[in-house]
Amino acid sequence: MSEHTIHPKSASRMNDEMLSSLKPPTLRWYGLAFLLGAVVAWGIYAFSYMVTTDMSCTGLDRPVMWGVFIVNFVFWIGLSHSGTMVSAILRLSQANWRRPILRAAEAMTVFTVAVGGLFPLIHLGRNWVFFYLIPYPNQRGLWPNFRSPLLWDAMAITTYIIGSSLFLYLGMLPDLAVARDRAHGWRLKLYTVLAMGWRGTAREWVVYQQASTLMAALIIPVAVSVHSIVAWDFAVTVVPGWHSTIFPPYFVIGAIHSGVAAVITLMIVIRKAFHLEEYLTPLHFDNMGKLQLVITLLWSYAYFVEVQTTWYAHEPIEWEVYSFMAHKYTFILLLMLFGNSILPIIVLCFKRLRRSIPVMLAITLLINVGMFIERFLIIVPSLSHKNMPFVWGTYFPSWVELSITAGAFAGFALMYTLFAKTFPMVAMTDVHEYESQKALMLLGRTRVPSLVGKE
Repeated sequence: MSEHTIHPKSASRMNDEMLSSLKPPTLRWYGLAFLLGAVVAWGIYAFSYMVTTDMSCTGLDRPVMWGVFIVNFVFWIGLSHSGTMVSAILRLSQANWRRPILRAAEAMTVFTVAVGGLFPLIHLGRNWVFFYLIPYPNQRGLWPNFRSPLLWDAMAITTYIIGSSLFLYLGMLPDLAVARDRAHGWRLKLYTVLAMGWRGTAREWVVYQQASTLMAALIIPVAVSVHSIVAWDFAVTVVPGWHSTIFPPYFVIGAIHSGVAAVITLMIVIRKAFHLEEYLTPLHFDNMGKLQLVITLLWSYAYFVEVQTTWYAHEPIEWEVYSFMAHKYTFILLLMLFGNSILPIIVLCFKRLRRSIPVMLAITLLINVGMFIERFLIIVPSLSHKNMPFVWGTYFPSWVELSITAGAFAGFALMYTLFAKTFPMVAMTDVHEYESQKALMLLGRTRVPSLVGKE
């Protein structure tokens, strides 16, 4: 169906289609949930084994004391920028095409922050003293060390997960009321509590619009500050390859790069799983592809500037790290550059390819594979090839680290699967507003209601 087609459907029928994800689970859904739960359980077992043994069961050792756990941390926090970029910025810019994809992006933000925020705790080693990261005076009267990047991360992630959860919940309020009016049993009780008595009065809509705009404006600087703080975990050190002022903007651009790609991937999955082809049209993938192309160009420029600055300064130890990375990790370095920059720029320049669902799925998955590799190449080569040659070493993740990583990916997928079966996956009120705007026709300089789309 063309994106210019106006749906000749009533509001009730459109609600039925957009609430299709809330239908009773099928055997395939139970099978998927069980499989994801099994992988999560295996990851929990691996973590329990690490706690009861010690960190020697991982691949971490001098000089590489940050490994896959911190790679996961940076990667998942980067993915969380999807909701901010796609939802908040497009909401403020009044881009009408954004409406069907808001919920997917906002939910993804909450779940990725929740997963990413666990990895600093997993990486602690003595995980039972995690409360030292919380900024409060402890029982010995000692204040936490506010110069510690661990404390910065704890404060930033806590702020971001609270803000993004409120942003998601606020956008769901009208849809929860619609679901409440159609539900029964335990769903009726759940939606009644969460809808907080929403009735859709004029006053409620005015307050809702004002609050949505305010939250969209506030969540953007919070998201930028969060990944800037993650970048400072590296930039404030004197490790070769990390001590750079370009890290905060470079990390933010990389986070948006991976986040937008992940949103497109989820759009494709949701479109197929819940038969939302009429609402997630090729127009949405075309526009998201254009956005992805712009971010890809920005990321490519930032990466080129980082390498060019190091080459131009030609500090011996800095250049040694890059030379080591190019020789030791040649294949994955080329894969990262091909997946993050070269192929997306070529493919996303063509409208026909941007509107191809299989092509967009392949490109966005490749981008996030490349971004995971990019995080690995930032952390491991710089640590394994530092200033003193006598402490040079190698690193390879153990089964424990790989199992916990697999559990993290499965945990995100499981949370998203449960969310999609419990709450509306399409922002229904935003879609209805968009449809009503399409039903206005131009008469002179004035838009007046038409009868198109009425039943």
